[in-house]
Amino acid sequence: MSYYEHIVLDNNNSESGSGSDFDIPEGLETPCDRNLSNDFQRIFLPTVYGIIFLLGIIGNGLVVVVMGYQKKSRTMTDKYRLHLSVADLLFVLTLPFWAVDAASSWYFGSFLCVTVHMIYTVNLYSSVLILAFISLDRYLAVVHATNSQTPRKILVEKVIYVGVWLPAALLTVPDLMFAKSQDMDSRVICDRVYPLETLTTWMAAFHFQHILVGFVLPGLIILTCYCIIICKLSRGSKVQQKRKALKTTVILIVCFFGCWLPYCTGIFVDALVLLKVIPHSCDLDESLAKWIPITEALAYFHCCLNPILYAFLGAKFKKSAQNALTVSRGSSLKMLSKKRAGLSSISTESESSSFHSS
Repeated sequence: MSYYEHIVLDNNNSESGSGSDFDIPEGLETPCDRNLSNDFQRIFLPTVYGIIFLLGIIGNGLVVVVMGYQKKSRTMTDKYRLHLSVADLLFVLTLPFWAVDAASSWYFGSFLCVTVHMIYTVNLYSSVLILAFISLDRYLAVVHATNSQTPRKILVEKVIYVGVWLPAALLTVPDLMFAKSQDMDSRVICDRVYPLETLTTWMAAFHFQHILVGFVLPGLIILTCYCIIICKLSRGSKVQQKRKALKTTVILIVCFFGCWLPYCTGIFVDALVLLKVIPHSCDLDESLAKWIPITEALAYFHCCLNPILYAFLGAKFKKSAQNALTVSRGSSLKMLSKKRAGLSSISTESESSSFHSS
């Protein structure tokens, strides 16, 4: 869903003068030859979006199903995992629309254009903010294990709605204001259409918003919490358990920053070009036209990693998944599965040990 490409198409239409009175606004230089870049995006984006869609549906769908089967034994960590999987699941459901849009044209009308934009935005931001809440929860569970039950319960049952879902919902207001389907020279686009005189300002502002809310703020929380956790674990006495927990923590940090940092770097440079802080050039323009879609796809791939990082690595989740899959095979196996679930609920592990096993 790259509006970066759509701005280029607008500029190309205005340059050729074919069926459009769109003038190049101040701050956007005369467009370069972008035919190769546009062809690259029409092939690359639908392919990658399709892969992310399939992997995301399977992984996050399984997490939602398994969490549904263990309602009674669901821990606070499990509740975060459920929030995260729902957000990622709704996010990947928008990708087929953007794949068709990138490959050909927008065929779904103005109402779906606004709706898909809003779903995309709310779940993109909520997914990243939930990761920050998970890091806060694990910080409390590990560093303040003796007196953290009450604040952790408040976070997962009340604060998460104010700190995650409400801000993510408010960030959809620009979609309501600007998103629309629009006929261009040879296709229909679905994108945010900003006032012409302030086009570059709006584009740069939303780049910075994405960087701040979608990366810097949650990234600082994640990095701070996990660094404190690493320091705490490094002083622990259980060597084997400590090594596993440290390894998991480092993987979580590397995956988050490895997926999101390249994309945020690209849109940061693009914003500086729009604001004329960095001089415009065709070489830079061509590089950004390829860098942003590639790193954008890498960032979206993080929603496929989330089920692996936050669910499948846990021993308890594996047992619950086996029970849930066993239940679906037949009525006789359902009874056996319920007995096993009952036995496992008697010896449920503590929240801090759950961190070490995930």
